[in-house]
Amino acid sequence: MGGQACVLYGAAEFSRDIDLVIVAKHSLELENTLAELQAKPIAVPPFSIDYLERGHAVHFRCSHPEALGMRVVLMSKLRGVEDFEKLWERRTTFQITENTACDVLSLPDLVKAKKTQRDKDWPMIRRLVDVNYFQFRNDATPTRVAFWLEELRSADALIELVTTLSITNHPREAVFSAIHGDKASVESALKLEEERERAADREYWRPLKAELEQTRKRAHRV
Repeated sequence: MGGQACVLYGAAEFSRDIDLVIVAKHSLELENTLAELQAKPIAVPPFSIDYLERGHAVHFRCSHPEALGMRVVLMSKLRGVEDFEKLWERRTTFQITENTACDVLSLPDLVKAKKTQRDKDWPMIRRLVDVNYFQFRNDATPTRVAFWLEELRSADALIELVTTLSITNHPREAVFSAIHGDKASVESALKLEEERERAADREYWRPLKAELEQTRKRAHRV
């Protein structure tokens, strides 16, 4: 669900982490996997189903020789996306080698999950959608067009899309501006979208960060 997923979709991002979304209640299988990786929790919160189900991320560092130093981040609840069952139904499976496959968040779900307060995520969102658009714009199925209209963050690509397909109306402000060929207004609308999502993400994490701070203080007192 993180940088490695972006690599698989063709929007390369160098990452030392493996970010995974999981079903928190499957703790035994998870514990066995982490044991194989010789993975130990780092920082806070501790490895607990309760923390995962409340939306926290739990961080591990691996000591297995074939994954030495690799960081694994586990989450069970993501802001702005549906629950695991829906994510699993919509997943994309990449065949890495003849005998190895990797299940990844669908592209629309990955884009939504990337809408955070972090500066680095917004250029990645743009690359993810741009790569998909330029790869498939000559095979513009209704599903793809709906995704591009909802998520494209390049003013030029949006203007090209609505012009090519003769789109005349859409509720998204950036698309409405693109229909009128007003690039400056498109870029302004995209900036407002980003600011709203960043603010929503800060609000989502505010109580979780406060809880982490209390957990950290209790750990220091032990």
